[in-house]
Amino acid sequence: MATYKAKPSVIDKPAAEIAAQFADLTRLQGALDKLPEAERAKVGDVRFTADSIVMQTAQVGEIKFKVKERTPERVAFVAGGLPMPMVIAVDMKSVSDTSTEVEASLDIDIPAVLKPMVSGTMQKAVDQFGVLIGQLSR
Repeated sequence: MATYKAKPSVIDKPAAEIAAQFADLTRLQGALDKLPEAERAKVGDVRFTADSIVMQTAQVGEIKFKVKERTPERVAFVAGGLPMPMVIAVDMKSVSDTSTEVEASLDIDIPAVLKPMVSGTMQKAVDQFGVLIGQLSR
């Protein structure tokens, strides 16, 4: 299993408020729809249901990340429709009463021979996911 982590970011909201956004992921859809058009275009074809994130990619087609774990400190999603197991997670750690450190991570079961070829792409994907979560949580 390979693990990739995005750069942590601090959001000026209490951890409980950020965690509440993950209770029903359609709340994130509203935040996504409010992004300026240029920022929205960078995100790509992403939509949220109550318990999943659905992405449309040119390389793989539709990827659905369904909630696997939901706690006040962490939300984790398991990917469906991929040939290898993948879990993407958001960890939330309270920095103060009014701010939270948020870090995205990606765990994927990649055969050792493929790891050098896909590591850059996997890191880029988790970095983009981290930026997206940061933008939607503001």
